[in-house]
Amino acid sequence: MKMVKATEKYEAWLADQVPINQAGLDEKHEYMAGEIFPFMRATYYRWIQIWFEEKDFKKLNEAPTVLSVGDLHTDNFGSWRDVEGRLVWGINDFDEAYPLAYTADLVRLVTSAYLALEVGYNSIPMETISRHVLAGYKSGLSQGGGPIVLAEESPWLRDLIVDSIKDPETFWEKLTDLPGRTDPVPPEAEQAIERMLPGPGKPYKVSDRLAGRGSRERPRILALMRLSGSNAAREAKALTASASSLPWLKNKKEPDSIIYYNDILENAIRSLDPFVRAFSLWLVRRLSPDYVRLYLPSLDSEQLVGKVLNAMGWETANVHLGSRDAIKDVRKDLKDRGEEWLPSAADQMLEFLQDDFSEWKSYWLERQLL
Repeated sequence: MKMVKATEKYEAWLADQVPINQAGLDEKHEYMAGEIFPFMRATYYRWIQIWFEEKDFKKLNEAPTVLSVGDLHTDNFGSWRDVEGRLVWGINDFDEAYPLAYTADLVRLVTSAYLALEVGYNSIPMETISRHVLAGYKSGLSQGGGPIVLAEESPWLRDLIVDSIKDPETFWEKLTDLPGRTDPVPPEAEQAIERMLPGPGKPYKVSDRLAGRGSRERPRILALMRLSGSNAAREAKALTASASSLPWLKNKKEPDSIIYYNDILENAIRSLDPFVRAFSLWLVRRLSPDYVRLYLPSLDSEQLVGKVLNAMGWETANVHLGSRDAIKDVRKDLKDRGEEWLPSAADQMLEFLQDDFSEWKSYWLERQLL
């Protein structure tokens, strides 16, 4: 199955799960043809197909299984506020969480870092990226992990995040300018939103919102309110089972359609955002100008990039440590593999990505000429 066919099949499956936002899907198709890093972000369904089915990854796919992020990439790391109001940094998207070989998250993370830096014209060799990520991952496993709370610890990372916090006026203006929703809110979404409000009976304005890359076609419902003289917001996004559970994928060990979002939140080493929770088929989260990503190519030195990649490896270990019964086997397997496997696998996956990206660009250009 090639790229275009895989996309058609995935989108047909998705349309059976959730209402499709056609404008968001059209935008997604367009930016998939622009640059390879956004293409990677938007096509996890194809990535996991290659991971399961290509013989190049067979031995890596047989590594010990953990509850994995699945769609792990450098743009899935960001900041949030915990129950104490402290800034925390780490992985902030578990839509594709699924039991996978621990190697899967590491290969995807390293490949994404290479592409993010290449797009930013700040290329670093795959071997160097792998070394930084593996060093952080191994340290996390050996030390039992630990949330990356940006208080007394990690001042260098705290400064990067604080410098990236969005201007509140601009942030809220974009949300307040959205037109109100005219269609009724699905009852399950409404119930989920109201369970995550700062208090009962808070009035709020409801709007539809386009956001994200890989999930831009999914319904997102914004609840905007005034709270203590300022704005506050919650967003409900439609969830499905991970693309790792797609019924046509081969070589899955135990296919299922469970949504694992809350399992990761509850078991990984986290300092939780108290306003993020999956309710059945809707994910609710708080929106805030304090919630920001680090744009990896913007960092001004290779040394700083290395520190961030190391922290990403540590945070990946935080998630995998939630699979407590598997960690002893992960440590042993990791020791036995050495270090060359990771850049080698990332290079192999990069070749598949480049072929798929080329196919998609040709397909997209042909469509524009019709």
